[in-house]
Amino acid sequence: MNIRIGQYYIRDWAPGDVAALVKYAGNRKIWINLDDRFPHPYTETDAREWIGVSTIEPVPNFAIATAEEAIGGIGLRLLDGLFRNSAELGYWLGEPYWGKGIATAAVSRMVDFGFADLDLIRLQALVFARNSTSGHILEKVGFKLEGRMVKGVFKDGENIDALIYALVRDNR
Repeated sequence: MNIRIGQYYIRDWAPGDVAALVKYAGNRKIWINLDDRFPHPYTETDAREWIGVSTIEPVPNFAIATAEEAIGGIGLRLLDGLFRNSAELGYWLGEPYWGKGIATAAVSRMVDFGFADLDLIRLQALVFARNSTSGHILEKVGFKLEGRMVKGVFKDGENIDALIYALVRDNR
């Protein structure tokens, strides 16, 4: 995949992304708002493993990039069983690129991809309550807050609230 979003791109991860991935993903401010599957500190080994896994079909995980380097990531975790027409959206962006509308544009394009290319019915995202910026990004794209999991996640030594946002294809 290679989709242009303004002067940025959503594209496949590549072996040349290792250094940029370590540079941006190694930031504690990124890790603190992500699932524990996202390691910290983020090493070159972690980056190589991630790039290797992200290229295996049908896992739709992509880099958010400038023309020169990867600056973040975005992807869908396809759900199964009773939830087979749904996916969980996840994304992060390197701190120097915050506040520029890049994440909003990338999320919007990923929603289009999920609904049109993957024929999904529902997309959902879990946001830590302390990360209001991520909630605002989702709301700008049309996601609705469905609920709060009080003390529902354990991150960095404490139980914190998590918010569940969702967007249903028919409601977009």
